[in-house]
Amino acid sequence: MSRWCGKVALITGASAGIGASISTKLVEDGLQVVGLARRSDKLQELASRLQNLPGKFHPIMADVTVEEDIMAAFTWVKTHLGTLHILVNNAGIAKPASLIDGPTEIFKKILDTNVLALTVTTREAVKLMRENGGEGHVVHVNSVAGHRVTDIPLMNVYFASKHAVTALAETLRLDLRREGSRIRVTSLSPGLVETDIIRCFDGNQQLAKVIEMAPKLHPEDIANAVSYVLETPPHVQVTELTIRPTGSL
Repeated sequence: MSRWCGKVALITGASAGIGASISTKLVEDGLQVVGLARRSDKLQELASRLQNLPGKFHPIMADVTVEEDIMAAFTWVKTHLGTLHILVNNAGIAKPASLIDGPTEIFKKILDTNVLALTVTTREAVKLMRENGGEGHVVHVNSVAGHRVTDIPLMNVYFASKHAVTALAETLRLDLRREGSRIRVTSLSPGLVETDIIRCFDGNQQLAKVIEMAPKLHPEDIANAVSYVLETPPHVQVTELTIRPTGSL
């Protein structure tokens, strides 16, 4: 990670769970980390915890489903930090509803967050990375759900949204390859992780019980995986990394 020391990373969904763990790991490694999230109080708490470390955490309140918020965040990065070297698209949601009779607003919210927001942040990040002319890295925090549909009730468009992330990562890699870019792309696909996102299914007692008993990863495991793909030498591109808890189905 030494070559990334002092470089700039932007992480979406940074206020808790996987995003907070990735932010912590990169600040410990000496990076300037810009964390985006809707919950300002959580961002400030994280910023307080990350003081006096080799790097620095810069909290920015932003809703990634609002394009104006994304554009303002990238303007801040360019104005105050000059450029961007790493993007971690971590923000993602799941909301329980049936695909048969669920409300459109749930479908739209999931797709806006998991697909469209990721696409817009990636576009703006690549613009800044191109300007610095050096290497860069885009990491999409995907899911095993992005590779296989399993029999879990009330997931509606979630599987589709994560399959889209898989396709978007490969499409971006091909676009960058055509222009000879040194920007690398990784789709990082965890299994079940102990985060707030799984709490959205607490209302379904049967499913909640299964989730409670299932083996889980910790957010720190995903942060370590991000470090791993960043640590690989520039001639190595980890295009897909799948991580499951031991003993998972």
